Amino acid sequence: LACSHHHCAFPVSRNELCVWNTATAQPLYLSGHHYSISALSFGSKTNPLLVCSASHECVIVWNLDECTQKVQEGFTPRGIVIATLLGMVLHIRFSPDDQQVAVCAGNQIYMLSAKNEAILAELDGHLAPVTAAEFCTWEKSMLISVSEDRTFKARKLYLIIFNFLNLKVWNYSTSQIIYQSGIITAFPLLSLLIDEENKQIITGCAEGQLWIFSLISDHNYRCIAHIDLKKEQEKFCNKVWKSGKEIGEGQNNSKLCKTDNMRPEGSVETSLPILLIERCDFFVCFHNEENTYSSQNTSYFWIGTSTGLLIINLANFELEALLSYRDYSDLSIRIAGSCALTRKAANGKVLCLITSMFEDMIAVLEVNLPALVRTQHSDSLPCGNEKSLSVIASSYIFPFLSNIINVFCKLNYFPTGVRSTVKNKPLVFHNKIKSSGYTAAPRMAMFSPNINLKKKEASEWKTSCKCKNKEYPLESYPPSKYEKEISVSCKPTPIFCVQYSGDGEMLACGQADKTVLIFNSKLSDVHNVFSG
Repeated sequence: LACSHHHCAFPVSRNELCVWNTATAQPLYLSGHHYSISALSFGSKTNPLLVCSASHECVIVWNLDECTQKVQEGFTPRGIVIATLLGMVLHIRFSPDDQQVAVCAGNQIYMLSAKNEAILAELDGHLAPVTAAEFCTWEKSMLISVSEDRTFKARKLYLIIFNFLNLKVWNYSTSQIIYQSGIITAFPLLSLLIDEENKQIITGCAEGQLWIFSLISDHNYRCIAHIDLKKEQEKFCNKVWKSGKEIGEGQNNSKLCKTDNMRPEGSVETSLPILLIERCDFFVCFHNEENTYSSQNTSYFWIGTSTGLLIINLANFELEALLSYRDYSDLSIRIAGSCALTRKAANGKVLCLITSMFEDMIAVLEVNLPALVRTQHSDSLPCGNEKSLSVIASSYIFPFLSNIINVFCKLNYFPTGVRSTVKNKPLVFHNKIKSSGYTAAPRMAMFSPNINLKKKEASEWKTSCKCKNKEYPLESYPPSKYEKEISVSCKPTPIFCVQYSGDGEMLACGQADKTVLIFNSKLSDVHNVFSG
């Protein structure tokens, strides 16, 4: 699925593309694929507006203005085939200038020209299918990608332009991986978004976990936040449920909180795959409100999951609103397989396109964002024409406050017992305090050992000391006799450190392959092995 400002694109009959204009409600049908369409994306610019569709056998770029004109003239619209036989395509993304297209097929990313059939570069490095890729808008040569191998990579693309007879030829000759993350989670990474304002990347996995990494050069891609959407959703539902009397029992969010908190026996708890991360025009929807409950410098994002839509506040990483599909009886889709949102709201409303995970079904939702947020934040947002008044002090308040207190004291306004409640008391409340020993005579016999030990106890004490004491005798010469050699690994592996235990009974050996071997003191047997 794909959504633009006023257009929604989705496959019809598997291999036919339908582009629906939300302003005129006119559908445009485009034919050219022979296999099922697996990925869609709109271009970054609106004039001309491009849409790219991909299937197993080809990737096609459509110019919607030209296609609409062809249909009006009675001709069949045609697109430009820019690649063939790339395999299963999971994601498509246009470059910021709509000149190139990044196609994620299998473990590779193909950089294609948007104007003709040409593969500019093949980017590899992932060990599993690449699920999403995004261009960095403030640094056009950077591409971020996430994969089912649970890592993300940042690449630097080197673009070479050849001028031949006034013809520009684009060629991504080389690419360099400037950062490769470790394994972030135990579940595949599914979605990705680059936050231009804060220079961050936001990625989500198949188990409802959200990670935010910094793209500022000095931060070295460090993790800023980790959000568990399941916990945040439960916390948000509890908060709304407590204020349910004010919201009203007929609201959908009250029903949502009841179903989340009181699960009947035998119910199915689904995972929370993050299918979409998109920007939210939060304050644009509230432009008619005189007062809002949050700062206008805060960024908000839509999170599309298999069970509903969420709005995340990046200032405190908490939920601001929640829409669950199952709370609407008119909606036949309960679990979504994919979703898309319009990037900008029109009259405070956002269009959401979702498909069913188990059926060939597509639904279009019109989400009234102000109404959704207002019903779930009735105690914070202003209602109707109600206005609030905030007064800011024009001068330093503490000298003025101290003068008032002095006047009240002179007028005996305070009760008489208030100022005499705390009496002068010593820090120690005991009648007798034990002396520290300054006046006592010095002790002459500091220590007297017990030498009246029985023979049996003495022998046991000596044998136990011999077993535990492994220190080298000071009067002996340094060790020079070669005694034993053991192999700790089947292949040459550096040994970084060795350490005896406190009682000298075991020896720990740390190796370069991230393993620790525990030997007994005679080095005759491996007691334990720790890896990782």
